[in-house]
Amino acid sequence: MVQINGESIDATGKTLAAYLKENNYIIEGIAVECNEKIIPRQKYSEFILSDGDIVEIVSFVGGGQ
Repeated sequence: MVQINGESIDATGKTLAAYLKENNYIIEGIAVECNEKIIPRQKYSEFILSDGDIVEIVSFVGGGQ
């Protein structure tokens, strides 16, 4: 199991790109950290999620005053 944003997900063996696509993330609007390391966007298609990984996906939000 992979922990993604605090939830246990059966995503072991999937590429990060496949997981993001399956879950309708807009790649240009997010940043991904795995085990406390930022994953560069160009590596998403080759980065394979492993059992025990802790992933945080953060969306960029515009706004302010």
